Amino acid sequence: MSILDKVKALVHHEAPAPALELHDIQATILFDRPDPYFGTHVLLRFDSAAGGRALLARLAPHVRSAADAADNAEAWIAVALSHAGLRALDLDAALLDSFPAAFRDGMAQRAERLQDYGPNAPETWEAPYGSGQLHLAVSIFAPDETSWRAAMVTAHEQFAGIAGVTVLGSHDFGAQPDSRNSFGYRDNIGNPAVEGGTAPTWPGQGRPVKAGEFILGYPGEAGVPLAQPGPVQDSIGRNGTYVVLRKYHTDVAAFNRFLREHGGDAHGQELLAAKLVGRWRSGAPLALAPERDDPELGADRQRNNDFTYSKDQEGLRVPHGCHMRRMNPRDSKLAILTDVNLHRLIRRSTTFGPPYRPDLFEDDGAERGLFFIGLSAKAPETMEFMQQEWINHGNFIDLADERDPIVGQQPDGATFTLPERPVRRRIHGIQSFCTLRGGEYLFMPGLRALRRLAGNQA
Repeated sequence: MSILDKVKALVHHEAPAPALELHDIQATILFDRPDPYFGTHVLLRFDSAAGGRALLARLAPHVRSAADAADNAEAWIAVALSHAGLRALDLDAALLDSFPAAFRDGMAQRAERLQDYGPNAPETWEAPYGSGQLHLAVSIFAPDETSWRAAMVTAHEQFAGIAGVTVLGSHDFGAQPDSRNSFGYRDNIGNPAVEGGTAPTWPGQGRPVKAGEFILGYPGEAGVPLAQPGPVQDSIGRNGTYVVLRKYHTDVAAFNRFLREHGGDAHGQELLAAKLVGRWRSGAPLALAPERDDPELGADRQRNNDFTYSKDQEGLRVPHGCHMRRMNPRDSKLAILTDVNLHRLIRRSTTFGPPYRPDLFEDDGAERGLFFIGLSAKAPETMEFMQQEWINHGNFIDLADERDPIVGQQPDGATFTLPERPVRRRIHGIQSFCTLRGGEYLFMPGLRALRRLAGNQA
């Protein structure tokens, strides 16, 4: 054990985790979405402060807390506001200015830090993203179609008849076979464990990360809470978190063509698909199933995330540049020293559009994609770090300018490296498979804070 690890262990030993105020924390922060899942994201604008407060007051009783989410057997509603939305509620200027700079700016204004250029630039985004009009996002998560539709009726009842509120858009998601994403991979496997949380934990999640990294008001990995908006003794931030919402269109036809061109036979294509992500489409990790897919392993939550990279530092099983290893290097030896636990996000991403088609080689016009949803107490800053260092660069893994093969925006002539013996193999001509359609930084308040916002008592 290194000296740094010993110091961390001492800090964690001497600072027992404070009890989380589960009744005040939105369920989405601590509990996975259901599997299978159905749902809808509704985007709204406050045309008047009174209308916005009235809507929040109606929604507040229906927002589920972590104390009521012992399982995923029922539908629930989550809400989050942009900084523009908080301004539209006529909050005190000093309170508004106390939020972090990235959140105050909004995602579109942070395009340079996020490296959202070219096809990903804000001027190409769908409305209402990047316009300052998106004030409130309401998300409904459900384990089946019946409860989803019932929750949608409840949500729409709250929207109905309120002057000063406009519904800007509604996006259904989910209902994919085996909860797979639009590229055909089982999703939502590798989330961090939160210290003090009550959600089930799984082998391979590693040491629980201090709750303050994800929820405002609790000590983080450094032993102290992160900064909160407003007065410390009466913070509107307590038990809240920040949300990164990014809507991606996925080019499944281009992905399939790339596999066909560079993968060889059917097995070779599936192996290449696994090398790009770090898992077979079933969810089985290459670290445990390096040669062939193992669907039984992929479906087993007790085993499908229980691995390290300690015996694969060369990347012969799991390439250093694959999507999964970039997003969570675990115990990889990195060229640039990084505390991985300081750069984790809780993911609640949702897939939309028709299921994956392995026979699709030309664009069929269907809208397929992913709402990337990442939560943490410093989610905007974490996302900007990931975009700059882990997604759109490769220095931290000695891969120079090589980018993430799934969500990276690829320049002409981009490559993907496969470590092999006796020499590594470089695949040339990898292209961008995901294009950003829009996004926003949001604040997901605790339930007490939500009620205060509804009464403008913040």
